[in-house]
Amino acid sequence: MSLTYLQAIVIGLLQGVTELFPISSLGHSVLVPAWLGGSWKSLVTEQSSAESPYLAFIVGLHVATALALLVLFRRDWYAIVRGFVSSLRRRSMAEPYERLSWLIVIATVPVGALGILLEHPLRVLFAKPLAAACFLVLNGLILLLGERMRRKVARPYEGPGAEPGAEVDVDIATQIRPLDATVIGFAQAGALLAGISRSGISMVGGLFRGLDHEQAVRFAFLLATPVILAAGVVKIPDLFGPLGNGIRGEVLAGSIAAFAAAYLAASWLVRFFKTGTLIPFAVYSLVFGGISIIHFA
Repeated sequence: MSLTYLQAIVIGLLQGVTELFPISSLGHSVLVPAWLGGSWKSLVTEQSSAESPYLAFIVGLHVATALALLVLFRRDWYAIVRGFVSSLRRRSMAEPYERLSWLIVIATVPVGALGILLEHPLRVLFAKPLAAACFLVLNGLILLLGERMRRKVARPYEGPGAEPGAEVDVDIATQIRPLDATVIGFAQAGALLAGISRSGISMVGGLFRGLDHEQAVRFAFLLATPVILAAGVVKIPDLFGPLGNGIRGEVLAGSIAAFAAAYLAASWLVRFFKTGTLIPFAVYSLVFGGISIIHFA
């Protein structure tokens, strides 16, 4: 595989942004190179190979993206890890961060198990421009549905932690039930299809349970961190084996770009969703997906 430093940096920036924006990083990793054509287009075919240097490159980008989320939400993760340890020691989920830690575990197990079983078969079948375009349109419809359902189920929350000034994580921990976390965990597996956004599905699940947009995006990023990190760490030995030969410099450059892009993207999204909605991302998904269907059909 021929991967230039320019390609590595561009794809790293693309991965860092689209992994966190609710517009599907996998879908864009298929569609953007296909639109650009030439040597970029050959990268698309690399995604469906079981032993691909390009996938080894993507591993580095996933790890970098997850590390950016860990750094940005380091205080949350410190409290979550402490809550998890405390929960095991006390055999209790009485405190908000104890409960939140188990909600993350519950939501991570389904998508992790399905990812191990289905990631490669689904990539072989659907990591193609036309399929990715169709799923991106579906992603836009999911986001629109999430906004519509939110208006129907939204209600003032009056449970523990609802007093003015309460920490957002307290509200998340008391608003989301274990069954909700399980459903969201299975729904996240939709991101195995190129064009469906993991963060988008998680946000829609949070909105459906009555979280506001700011809480929903925070919950989505907390859920995404272990999934993205695990996807990279499990396959990171590939980077030090034959698949990493000749591209380790490019992997480093792309990973630095992905880290910076993911950190900035997540920071911006947290601010945006203080007042913004999923509508702009739904419209983008519908328009770009629709144009891509026409182009690649």
